[in-house]
Amino acid sequence: MRRPCKVAAALLCLAVLLLLYLLAGGAAPPPSPSAAARRPPRLGRSPPRRSPAGGGGARKPEEQKHPKEPSSLQCMHLAVVACGDRLEETLIMLKSALLFSNRRLCFHIFAEDSLKPGFEKKLKEWPSSYTKKFESNFYPITFSVGNAQEWKKLFKPCAAQRLFLPVILKDVDSLLYVDTDVLFLRPIDDIWHLLREFNSTQLAAMAPEHEIPKIGWYSRFARHPYYGATGVNSGVMLMNLTRIRSTQFKNSLVPGGLTWEEMLYPLYQKYKNYITWGDQDLLNIIFYFNPECLYVFPCQWNYRPDHCMYGSNCRGAEEEGVSILHGNRGVFHDDKQPTFKALYEVIRDFPFEDNLFQSLYYPLQSKFLDTVHTLCGRIPQVFLKQIEKTMKKVYENRVIVYLGANHRY
Repeated sequence: MRRPCKVAAALLCLAVLLLLYLLAGGAAPPPSPSAAARRPPRLGRSPPRRSPAGGGGARKPEEQKHPKEPSSLQCMHLAVVACGDRLEETLIMLKSALLFSNRRLCFHIFAEDSLKPGFEKKLKEWPSSYTKKFESNFYPITFSVGNAQEWKKLFKPCAAQRLFLPVILKDVDSLLYVDTDVLFLRPIDDIWHLLREFNSTQLAAMAPEHEIPKIGWYSRFARHPYYGATGVNSGVMLMNLTRIRSTQFKNSLVPGGLTWEEMLYPLYQKYKNYITWGDQDLLNIIFYFNPECLYVFPCQWNYRPDHCMYGSNCRGAEEEGVSILHGNRGVFHDDKQPTFKALYEVIRDFPFEDNLFQSLYYPLQSKFLDTVHTLCGRIPQVFLKQIEKTMKKVYENRVIVYLGANHRY
């Protein structure tokens, strides 16, 4: 009867020693063969969408089938558009995605021709333990309808490219689009799971532009239709491309529905003198007329300076921590919001294979001490909560895998 007790005690001691070793900067133990062979869950496929009564157009039976895309079953698709001086910023965003995610990633990078060599060079320099976790695909900046120069100059250089993702990525079922000035503070797997929460009419997901209508931009200044009470922000956008491609969208242009591609340029022509934020405004107009097509996720999935610079107003982040940090207004590169800049610099400077606690979490805590004089800096737990939770899971999983590989009783 004593042997099981001794075994349990030995395993407990081994787990404690291993955790201390990892915290001290040790390498991860090798995964067990059974863990390596385990297939990832099949995500990214969504059920066929039925048009609601009176809305959209009926789909043909063949249109309801999902396209064959073997790679999408193996990875989560992440798209970004980079032009001008956004090379480093984009690479730091991709780095943050890799650091915390579990499943394999497929990067879809739309970039000017001059940036492609820089991307390829830097991505190849990353250690093999990380390069095996992703594949990268590069695309030129192209617009299938309308005047390319007009689209390029809409708001920020090349930002309108995101509107054409459903048209270009015909073999991709679902993807997550993010702006270059975004940092992931938890696994992409978690936002990818939201695809399962879409109902039969929803085909995209975004966060509100603001939490308080009386101080929101759209509710005070917009001269065009927008979604909901405050509009939505398109810096983080989850899309079911299959549904987008096969839907007839209600609009203010013609009595009947139009496909996504048919609608884009006429919509821009109608509202171009009334929009300020370019493609984001066009998306707000589209979902104003098609509100049943949008899933709205909470503010912690697209946390911006507006959520703390006037006082904390994102309850989800206060309760669960920031999931995705969006450093719009250039705050990763100036001193207006030092808390945002600190996160960017720590992730930028983190050596890939170093210990997360020692080389990322502790430097971040130290930098945050210098930001307490700012409104955003007064709530450091909001920025640290998800990072801390994610790192704990990483080390817990390593201990479990190690014990599973060596358990012989």
